[in-house]
Amino acid sequence: MSGMSNPGGVSTKLQKIADLAKGAPDMVITSLSHHIDVAMLYEAHRKTRRDSAVGLDKQTKYEYESNLESNLESLLNRFKSGTYKAPPVKRAYIPKNDGKERRPIGIPTYEDKVLQRAIAMVLEAVYEQDFLPSSYGFRPERSAHNALEDIWKGTMDMGGSYVVEVDIRKFFDTLRHSDLRAILDQRVRDGVVRRAIDKWLKAGVLEEGMFYRPEDGTPQGGVISPLLANIYLHEVLDKWFEYEVKPRLRGRGFLVRYADDFVLAFSVEQDAREVYLGLHKRFAQFGLKLHPEKTRVLDFKRPGKGNPEFFDFLAFRHYWAKSRKGHWVVKRKTAKSRLARALVRMNVWCRSNRHESLKYQHLRLCQKLTGYFAYFGITGNSKSIGKYYYQVKVLWRKWLNRRSQRSRMDWGKFNKLL
Repeated sequence: MSGMSNPGGVSTKLQKIADLAKGAPDMVITSLSHHIDVAMLYEAHRKTRRDSAVGLDKQTKYEYESNLESNLESLLNRFKSGTYKAPPVKRAYIPKNDGKERRPIGIPTYEDKVLQRAIAMVLEAVYEQDFLPSSYGFRPERSAHNALEDIWKGTMDMGGSYVVEVDIRKFFDTLRHSDLRAILDQRVRDGVVRRAIDKWLKAGVLEEGMFYRPEDGTPQGGVISPLLANIYLHEVLDKWFEYEVKPRLRGRGFLVRYADDFVLAFSVEQDAREVYLGLHKRFAQFGLKLHPEKTRVLDFKRPGKGNPEFFDFLAFRHYWAKSRKGHWVVKRKTAKSRLARALVRMNVWCRSNRHESLKYQHLRLCQKLTGYFAYFGITGNSKSIGKYYYQVKVLWRKWLNRRSQRSRMDWGKFNKLL
């Protein structure tokens, strides 16, 4: 184990790759795979969650590490020799942000996750030198809260703006393999790494006993998929906006992208409407479509006459309101759809776990609330946070009372549990 565990050596390798990429931004890198060794695979294994969903072979992290050194050496040999075979991903579904539709995800096997993470670590060292400040999500130190802060600062600095709210229709399912390969060619042409990526793109999906191999797309749920999406949209959107659109604007404008979700804001309405039309044409060049009902231009200027518009982004509603001093400011609160979805999930959990011990339920609920508050507990959102907390108490008490008809729990008794 000591020979495998060498986080210092791994970080040194990754830093060397980053230094090379930063120093030569136009270089096409042809040799990366030699950096991937057993120590890097071990680091990838260490970073893979123990409680993550299992793939088709149902192998867990615990089972894989029962013979870890041998497994990692075998994986490395197959990767380097080109004999590694990427198994199909297991199809599963999760609710979308609006709570009305379900998003398909693909769950790789555990070994697949380890190799994907190792290759993602190497590619990230390269592309983090290229990515622009407008992109967030699945990037080190570029969180959703960072993105929210930039939107707040940008709209406040403009005194409001004309916002282009965008929704890419089925992005992960329609990302064209040919375009992705061409974009990767501009920076990375290591044959061993690229063959592994191609195998994942072609691996296919198993759903309810039926196998199929999509012509395009990268499975949402794969470890490497968010990075490939960032690389793709860096070329399709970020660079296009920064180097082609912004120099032609009449006024100011900015882009904030979190993975495949993004908004654009402009100080001049005509700029917003022209870029809105340009977005459709730009994305069509890459076979991508924008959702007609969820992509729009809205007036987000500081309120004067009439009712100001609002927009939802990263689970928050962004709107204008008066501060305590009477000034108009941009505020954020939990989006209605996200609050409703969170309560539906909590209701399901309380119902499913109502027969567990009170101590266990209390501990798990505290953990869930802590996670919720960590994300949604931003300045100005105390009312929504309080509403959520109160509704969680109502749901928990309701399901506790359904454990037994003889022992009802009034609010006085219930509050002693908290």
